[in-house]
Amino acid sequence: MTSHTASFTVQMAPGAPIDGAADRFSLTKTWTGEAEGTSRGTMLTAGDPETGSAGYIASELFEGSLGGRTGTLALQQLGTMTGGAPALQYVIVPGSGTGDLAGTTGTLEIGEIHDDGRHEVRFTLG
Repeated sequence: MTSHTASFTVQMAPGAPIDGAADRFSLTKTWTGEAEGTSRGTMLTAGDPETGSAGYIASELFEGSLGGRTGTLALQQLGTMTGGAPALQYVIVPGSGTGDLAGTTGTLEIGEIHDDGRHEVRFTLG
């Protein structure tokens, strides 16, 4: 296994609502560090975050380089919050890689989230 550290900033814009989701957002992330590039995707949310119980799913397509290899990867997130306690799964979609990133699998872990909105991330590739 190898790991790479990176960070991203995210811009989100509300989208048209769809059945089964409380809110829908378009997202664009700018990646720096050992992941350089841009990802674009969609997030759907449900629940009541005011009470500490909610969840979201997101799918995004990353285009750029990871560890010096270039191509695209699909990333998926599943986040829940129960009683204010968060849980997050963030993965590279198997079979989604193109170019030098073909065959790439693994997970992402979000670390510190800075006041300026920058998220620290560690990719663990399998």
